[in-house]
Amino acid sequence: MTDFVNGPTPPPTSPAITLPVVDSPYAENSAKALWSHSLIQAKRLLMNWARDPSTTIQALIYPALTLLMFRVVLGNSISNATGQPSIYGTVPMIILVGAMFGSIVSAVGLRSEKESGLLGRFWTLPAHRASGLVGRMIAEATRVLATSIVILIVGFALGFRFNQGPLSAIAVLVIPVIFGIGFAMMVTALATVSDTLPLVELVSIGCTLLMFFNSGFVPVMAYPKWLQPVVAEQPMSVAIDAMRGFAMGGEVLEPTIKTLAWSFGMMAVFLYPAIRGYRKAAASG
Repeated sequence: MTDFVNGPTPPPTSPAITLPVVDSPYAENSAKALWSHSLIQAKRLLMNWARDPSTTIQALIYPALTLLMFRVVLGNSISNATGQPSIYGTVPMIILVGAMFGSIVSAVGLRSEKESGLLGRFWTLPAHRASGLVGRMIAEATRVLATSIVILIVGFALGFRFNQGPLSAIAVLVIPVIFGIGFAMMVTALATVSDTLPLVELVSIGCTLLMFFNSGFVPVMAYPKWLQPVVAEQPMSVAIDAMRGFAMGGEVLEPTIKTLAWSFGMMAVFLYPAIRGYRKAAASG
């Protein structure tokens, strides 16, 4: 625009852009970046789960109601038949069931993130490549811990007690977290390895079988003799036996070692498929 008195009008100047000062720079693939970015991913997942009614019901409300149902329907009869309080087997069993079914819901959400392209958008950001998977495992551990605390509160109202001291109580909380991470690693690998795999149906069937054939549902001796060795050594049974021992008293070393073997075994077997599947899902999203 031209002013005939003062000459051409200069173009308006853009306001200065102030960029944030980078006071702690670190490489994108550094350990510090992995930790920082993983916490961001974990926080994102936890916030999404907290806002999703289906996840809340599956992770907290459903296990609590299941515990109440077992107590009302089977509690006294099992206690009378075995001479031991059934609550010390039922509470650990429901904690593990909540951990497993919560992982299934999380895996369904992971597939939705892939289909919507969200994983692909995260893959293009200047973030550590492993932060998505590590953050998911941190979120899973936090969810399992929250589920365990809620179930223990309900169990305490029904008669569950920590008779072996505070350290044993901490062990009762740690065991399902480790078990849950191993199970979540397996489910994550299955969720990312194939888009056509009927994940919910397959894993739900497996979880249901484990829930009704373990040492927390009824004592191992109540099963047929040919089935007792399988029931006694399956992953839920050894974890239940360890948690029962820490809470009520009894053998803890052997079942704890077996629980760690099952949990870290699942992590070792499914870690690479989970990494590869997660990378493929993010890169193609």
